[in-house]
Amino acid sequence: MAVNSEDGRELRSFKFKDEDQTQEVRAVERRILLETLANELPPETVRFSSKLGKIQSSENGETLLQLTNGTTLLAKIVIGCDGIRSPIAKWMGFSEPKYAGYSAFRGLGVYPDGQPFAANVNYIYGRGLRAGYVPVSPTKVYWFICYNSPSSPGPKITDPALLRKQAKELVSNWPEELIRLIDLSPDETISKTPLVDRWLWPGLTPPASTGKVVLVGDAWHPMTPNLGQGACCALEDSVILTKKLADAIKSGPAAIEGALRAYGEERWPRVFPLTVRANLVGSLLQWDNQLVCSIRNNIVIPKLVRLGPVLEHTNFECEPLKA
Repeated sequence: MAVNSEDGRELRSFKFKDEDQTQEVRAVERRILLETLANELPPETVRFSSKLGKIQSSENGETLLQLTNGTTLLAKIVIGCDGIRSPIAKWMGFSEPKYAGYSAFRGLGVYPDGQPFAANVNYIYGRGLRAGYVPVSPTKVYWFICYNSPSSPGPKITDPALLRKQAKELVSNWPEELIRLIDLSPDETISKTPLVDRWLWPGLTPPASTGKVVLVGDAWHPMTPNLGQGACCALEDSVILTKKLADAIKSGPAAIEGALRAYGEERWPRVFPLTVRANLVGSLLQWDNQLVCSIRNNIVIPKLVRLGPVLEHTNFECEPLKA
């Protein structure tokens, strides 16, 4: 990992294995991950371009799903992993995720002849502005830029040319390699999104499941990306939910609702603290006060931060799944 200031000065660099043998970082393109998982399923298992229009309980205990294209599905179990604006979460009584006060540009730089970067996680910290980039394959490099916009995220923009222009303007005086990454990103990979989260307050927030409907990932616990754990937690959710459901299905239909409740009870102590921690870390990294940023760059990062405690949240132990 390499951490630099906006003027290119190195604040700190280290190798994970040198500081903590238990830690490592792996980066993977989301599209590749999803295709890999989908390819393990039987053909035609996944219906693409299917948007949920309405969900309701039926008299026989099953759940009726109506798609916007007119298709109707009757489901014995519904697993809602439909993202931060989940209509299933809304139907279950969850509030809308709350805007964190800053937004992010993201993209994927493509180098057809091979990207030039070492296997590093690279961060650049400014005042109320930060960026990062990391290789995800021999030819592709993921990048992001987070910037403060306290009052509102502003209008939604989908024009790639305008998004590229705005991203470059934010970091126009930053290291040239970041600018080049933005230039080398195909239009379809560039996006701008407000960063949001939802805190799962005990006793105030609905549980993860209602009957035989359950939430997974961002649909249940959207978190800001400051710990790099959003998609990771969704994968953890999937492992635990799979184990609970596998045992329940063997025991019969009556055990399924209990299994879904047990999943939520087991995962809540994991995801709620991570959501809060990610929010607090983001608040620190997005500071725009000159004195605070100076202390961060000259004292906290170079001298005080220790890798083990910083990455302890990534540790997740579970028994192997059984066929």
